[in-house]
Amino acid sequence: MVHISKRKKGFGKDFEAEKKYTLEEALTHVEKFPKVKFDETVELHFRLNIDSKETEQPVRGTVVLPHGIGKKVRVAVFCKGEFAQKAQDAGADLVGGTDLIERVAKGFQEFDCVVATPDMMRDLSKLGKILGPRGLMPSPKAGTVTQDVEKVVKELKAGRIEFKADKQAGIHVGIGKRSFKTNQLLENARQLLEAIEHAKPTAVKGNLIRTISVSTTMGPGLDVVEMGVN
Repeated sequence: MVHISKRKKGFGKDFEAEKKYTLEEALTHVEKFPKVKFDETVELHFRLNIDSKETEQPVRGTVVLPHGIGKKVRVAVFCKGEFAQKAQDAGADLVGGTDLIERVAKGFQEFDCVVATPDMMRDLSKLGKILGPRGLMPSPKAGTVTQDVEKVVKELKAGRIEFKADKQAGIHVGIGKRSFKTNQLLENARQLLEAIEHAKPTAVKGNLIRTISVSTTMGPGLDVVEMGVN
């Protein structure tokens, strides 16, 4: 006899595996899922109409979610001179130049996002093997190599996230926590959708997004119908 946990039984009551939901319906159903001992992340999963092997079809960008992502973001800024004061005034958690680079090289990694001014990138390259695997190496495409450190730091602290298509032509992004109200998750989701559509490569014909699903960290995926994207 197969044992079915109360949690899985709870999922069965709250959704139909084959059903397609509008975006709002899917996010509303998330509230009904059995709770776990932590505040789960609500995630959007996209399958795109791109050839992931074609370098001419990159889909990536950044977006500031109106309600943030539901956690404190620790921002490290590698800069010097006048930029250091601007970064501190903007709320950066760590600010430094070669001193901070050496600190990270020795194992310090208590930060979630990294920003750098262009003049720091040569020195920062020595941290490639440390920051790269965590997806934290600053890049111009992600907007994290900039002289406008004040603006970028404020955006990151407010809930700016980066999205990027993977090798399977998918994008997977957290848009908030289960503790968020449905309308907050919906507004975050719509802002993300708009940003992804805006990043559509000119080579792509037809719709960029093929499928969308909504899930939580520990929950099942809910398929979203196209009409729910609008």
